[in-house]
Amino acid sequence: MFSKILIANRGEIAVRIIRSCKEMGISTVAVYSTADAEALHVALADQSYCIGGPALADSYLNQERIISAALVSGAQAIHPGYGFLSENARFAALCLRNGIAFIGPAAETMERLGDKERLKEIAACAGLPVIPGSAILPTVDAALTAAEVIGYPVMLKARSGGGGKGIRLVTRPEDMSNAFHAATAEGRASFGDGAVYLEKYIFPARHIEMQIMADETGTVVCLGERDCSIQRNHQKLVEESPSPAVSPALREDMTRSIITAVKTIGYQGLGTLEFLLDADGNYYFMEMNLRLQVEHPVTEALTGIDLVKWQIRIAAGVPIHFTQDSIRFSGASIECRINARAPGKVDFLHIPGGPFVRFDTYLAVGTEISPIYDPLMGKLIVLAGTREEALRKLQAALCELVIQGVPNNVEEQLDIVGDARFQKGAYSLDFFSQS
Repeated sequence: MFSKILIANRGEIAVRIIRSCKEMGISTVAVYSTADAEALHVALADQSYCIGGPALADSYLNQERIISAALVSGAQAIHPGYGFLSENARFAALCLRNGIAFIGPAAETMERLGDKERLKEIAACAGLPVIPGSAILPTVDAALTAAEVIGYPVMLKARSGGGGKGIRLVTRPEDMSNAFHAATAEGRASFGDGAVYLEKYIFPARHIEMQIMADETGTVVCLGERDCSIQRNHQKLVEESPSPAVSPALREDMTRSIITAVKTIGYQGLGTLEFLLDADGNYYFMEMNLRLQVEHPVTEALTGIDLVKWQIRIAAGVPIHFTQDSIRFSGASIECRINARAPGKVDFLHIPGGPFVRFDTYLAVGTEISPIYDPLMGKLIVLAGTREEALRKLQAALCELVIQGVPNNVEEQLDIVGDARFQKGAYSLDFFSQS
């Protein structure tokens, strides 16, 4: 097991990882930009190193400086969290060349699975149903030709996209040119990769993701689903497990197919397979995230399994000691993402409490919310015996959560979870367009 880990991230996920490390008896090293000098993850870590200015390229995306901090501190491993360098094959390879373990899949695996077009081919060969789509499209004309074959409407997607970036819905040929140039530009700016491809737009649909863990012995377990269908501009706002749209029979079928596919792929580590579920109960593989997900606490609450700890154990070569049959899903868990709507300084903070109420955050009184970084300030997660009880608990917790000084979306979250469609579990990806 590792004795010291560097966390190559910031915000709530850096705090989350530090807490699991402390519980495992592992020393922690924080890295930070000059804008985050007073951040909570810096204060909680055993050691901390400033690696550059506020710009991402100067700090949290500066691979050489992060490696230097790991070497100077004596860290044996680097945990990338989510976003930033978490799915960067070059960074994983750089860690290996410097004798540092990367807590995530191997660089070769990321290279093989990071190309979403190729991953779909691999998934299809492994037996997963996939959304009809195209190869990488070099020109607008190629996109128009592919769309005619697939059939409108289509989704134009950046190959290296994530977090809702590099995605455009195209409903008619005359909109393709603008969408193509916008998606390629956003992909290039956000991920350094402007390549795009097309997928058939399935509507109405729900966004269902399945959490898996796989160790070096070939053991694979699936920890159930998360329903992530409440999204605005492809950004998730609310997640829950179990999904109201997934029956026990469907869950069993998906679990069996996914375990077989992951074993066929030869994946090792923590991962999430994302699917679209149509109104008839058909599911289609979209992509695989080779990292910890923002919404992982929903699964932790429902299963009682600390995913961060197991991610670290698997990277250290510790085999998974439980079986698929031993996993129990108890109750219902829902998470709301609490986002800043504008920069500001937290001048009052009250965090709700009570049994099975969790708020993952980096906020404290005096915390400055910068426009440079992601607006996510925290995640409010509840667990209860039934979905109805979880909804009441979540509404009570949202009413109790107070963040003054920073405009935020707490009221919007109350509106969402109080909406009759959400209360009934009868919602899909078009939730906001129908509001």
